[in-house]
Amino acid sequence: MTKTLYITGIEAADALLNRDGTALMIGMLLDQQVPMEWAFTGPYTIRKRLGHVNAKRIAAMNVDKFVAICSEKPAIHRFPRSMATRIHQLCVALTENHGGRGANVWKDVDDAEELMKRLRKLPGYGQEKAEIFIALLGKRFDVRPRGWQKFAGVFSDARPRSVADIYSPATLLKVRGFKQMQRARDTDKQDRPIVKSKKRTVARAKK
Repeated sequence: MTKTLYITGIEAADALLNRDGTALMIGMLLDQQVPMEWAFTGPYTIRKRLGHVNAKRIAAMNVDKFVAICSEKPAIHRFPRSMATRIHQLCVALTENHGGRGANVWKDVDDAEELMKRLRKLPGYGQEKAEIFIALLGKRFDVRPRGWQKFAGVFSDARPRSVADIYSPATLLKVRGFKQMQRARDTDKQDRPIVKSKKRTVARAKK
């Protein structure tokens, strides 16, 4: 793996994302309705508070206790209760189906169609989020099962659309700039028009 993801601006937080598949999946899960840096710092914040980001141990926790820990200031998300609950659900799914390790979701997967199926079964991983995650694995971690570009959709191209394209401070600024440009044009990350009457919900495929 190349492990070149740069996103949080915190060296230890980025290092955690680059070495721990569960942390990476939690960060991707949190990446909605908050700045990317905030979302992907979430796993590091959880690790500081719990001493780990072990899916099995999180799944075994009382969900209310886990939510309370995630809601401490600074909270892991703009909506800490709902997102912490979803993280707990994700960890339960990883424990029950993937040996408690995020990296097992893509380990030894030769076909991107199978990877997409695995991702879509996980809590919080809708179509767009799964596409971005496949692009993230392919571009930053050299995890490229057969057909990965097809299943990553537009996020596999050369435009700086998402976290999958961030490997330095300069590329972080490029992705920010792209998102600002798209908002100004009333188009989403996939170049589709945003229905103005539903702009707050973005009227596009669920992340």
